[in-house]
Amino acid sequence: MTSDRPIYLDHNATTPLLPEVVDAMLPYLREHFGNPSSGHVYGRRARDAVENARTQVATLIGAAPEEIVFTSGGTEANNLAILGVAKMPGRARHVVTSVIEHPATAEPCCWLQRQGWTVAWLPVDRAGRVRADDVAGALAEQRAALVSVMHANNETGVIQSIADVARAARDAETLFHTDAAQSLGKIAVRVNDLGVDLLSIAGHKLYAPKGVGALYVRKGVGIERVVYGAGHERGLRPGTENVASIVGLGTACAIAHATLADESARQRRLRDLLWERICAAVPDVAINGDPFERLPNTLNLRFPGVRATELLARTPGIAASTGSACHEGGESPSAVLTAMGLDADTALGSVRLSLGRRTTEDEVVRCASVLSVAWHSIRRQASLLSLRRVSEASCATSYLLVEPPAR
Repeated sequence: MTSDRPIYLDHNATTPLLPEVVDAMLPYLREHFGNPSSGHVYGRRARDAVENARTQVATLIGAAPEEIVFTSGGTEANNLAILGVAKMPGRARHVVTSVIEHPATAEPCCWLQRQGWTVAWLPVDRAGRVRADDVAGALAEQRAALVSVMHANNETGVIQSIADVARAARDAETLFHTDAAQSLGKIAVRVNDLGVDLLSIAGHKLYAPKGVGALYVRKGVGIERVVYGAGHERGLRPGTENVASIVGLGTACAIAHATLADESARQRRLRDLLWERICAAVPDVAINGDPFERLPNTLNLRFPGVRATELLARTPGIAASTGSACHEGGESPSAVLTAMGLDADTALGSVRLSLGRRTTEDEVVRCASVLSVAWHSIRRQASLLSLRRVSEASCATSYLLVEPPAR
């Protein structure tokens, strides 16, 4: 564990490519260069690879291959779902979503607001969960074109009751979309069990490359394209397919499908070990979010009396995050944590630790030790500084109380 090769505990930000994914991609970067739309053998090889990957993605989520549309990532998938539904004629100009959505969902909704749509921004409870009753209530107040609620939160790992939320949308005859970028490959994600109409996938959260993703569109659900060009991907996403990355996404999905139960259990065990070690060493440390309904790899902790940025600065041998990687760059508290009722200082003391397929027990034990030592060091220095200030203030007060000598 060194500062140039720290223990990587930021898998919710991005994941490394699996060796099997790289091996599957290489032939399509080297020799199989054809355009999938071409009719000759080079094109057919590329097309076959794309269709095989489509089947692999569909298998992981329990969908039909023709319901998978490849995109450039989770952000494009979310935009296609939200804006694609909004562009359909006859839709109610109203969307229901939550206050803890990723910007890839929140920003398209904000854009719709600027175009005159109304958006219901639903709150979450202190565990970070959206209530299905709130969704039903919002839909009872105003007819909507779409409800969009993420499956699992990228910062806390809290898993939403998507089946219940989707049922509330279905009862109101409203389409339902979920962003499953964080959940896919970590827990079971089956579109029919969830009852979703649209579901977004991001390759780089799943040990596939950055710059590739997919949108599940249930058969019979009508959406419009948001980018214009040729008729690729059922006419919904024009542009020559990124064959190598699509192959990588398909391979990553196949690996996840084959190993999900065992790998999920392994990461949960390591996450709980990490929590136990830190909890034993740091008084009053606490978990942010639902302690049970959360991703098996994610631990979002609030460390009392410190800033998370300072804590991570003292532990250069650990690569972790103070929140979503998409929000870094400032000392403002996480909007997700404040939406859950945390005050600004508490939110600023929170660290997200997210494990992955390569995380080992030895790394977890060392991480717990290093973070604990750093926390105690910061608190000790803060106590000494406080005592010094009290002492200086006391001396100044004593000086003022001494009567001046008689003339």
